[in-house]
Amino acid sequence: MHIVERRNWWFSISLLLMLPGILYMLWSLFTHGTPLPLSIDFTGGTVWDMQFEQVVEPGAVRQVFVDAGLDDTSVFTFNDGRAAEVKFKPVDTAEKDALRAAVTSAVGPFTDLEYRSLGPTIGAETARAAVVAIAVAAALILLYIAFAFRQVPHPFRFGTAAVISLIHDVLVVISFIAVMNLIAGWEFDALTLTAILTVIGFSVTDTVVVFDRIRENLRRHRTEGLTAVSNRSILETATRSIATQITALLVLTALLVLGGATLQQFVATLVIGFASGMYSSIFNATPILVAWDEKSLFHKGPRPAAPRSERVAAA
Repeated sequence: MHIVERRNWWFSISLLLMLPGILYMLWSLFTHGTPLPLSIDFTGGTVWDMQFEQVVEPGAVRQVFVDAGLDDTSVFTFNDGRAAEVKFKPVDTAEKDALRAAVTSAVGPFTDLEYRSLGPTIGAETARAAVVAIAVAAALILLYIAFAFRQVPHPFRFGTAAVISLIHDVLVVISFIAVMNLIAGWEFDALTLTAILTVIGFSVTDTVVVFDRIRENLRRHRTEGLTAVSNRSILETATRSIATQITALLVLTALLVLGGATLQQFVATLVIGFASGMYSSIFNATPILVAWDEKSLFHKGPRPAAPRSERVAAA
């Protein structure tokens, strides 16, 4: 199989996957002043901690706020499920009293643990911290991979290719959030940021596995060029990488189906991110490395002849 020679196809597919997110960010930036639909974790809002007498379902608490028109409400339970932290957009005193009565009627009586406002200044600081966290993670990954592969030619290229693949995965996740914002009103919240950082970690793991095999095969097959070695390495590691990711995806799918509305966005983001990471580690990272070596983004040379055994079988 000539995987890296067909990088024209893989890069085109990646562009189609990233394009909705890129267009949405441009549209949102010009119309709303922010590239993403931010939740109250970043824009500011209200946090209401409630202590109940019994174990409560976060979805039931959230539904009360959704019915009141607060669709972007997030709910998390703690204290063995007997307390809930509710984040929602600011309301006045009358609306708060109405929400209290509705929660008491639908879920049960509760006492206030805390009721506080999260100002836009704090939200802006959180947004800046999120950007810094992703940038620092990418920089550290680049430096680590370049150091780990220092014994092969052009180790910096390995790190750069891995980071470009990570950017691809982040943009694919953003595209998914953009589409779901239009369909279901999803917003970029703290859990989404957590999911993206998790995706970055898992994605780079698969990429490093392929790169490590390339490093080994460059030593074993010194007469072969980087293109042939890369194809060989991808085929040798693809089964393990795909099996690992499918195992994780099966667990996440179970959580997506059974985890309830509170975890739905977080888990769905992980599913898309893991699937994108599985794709990019095979069809993006190594082809980028080869494209850099050939100094051509798209493969222009003739396809290498198939091995003799394949020609005989085809005949």
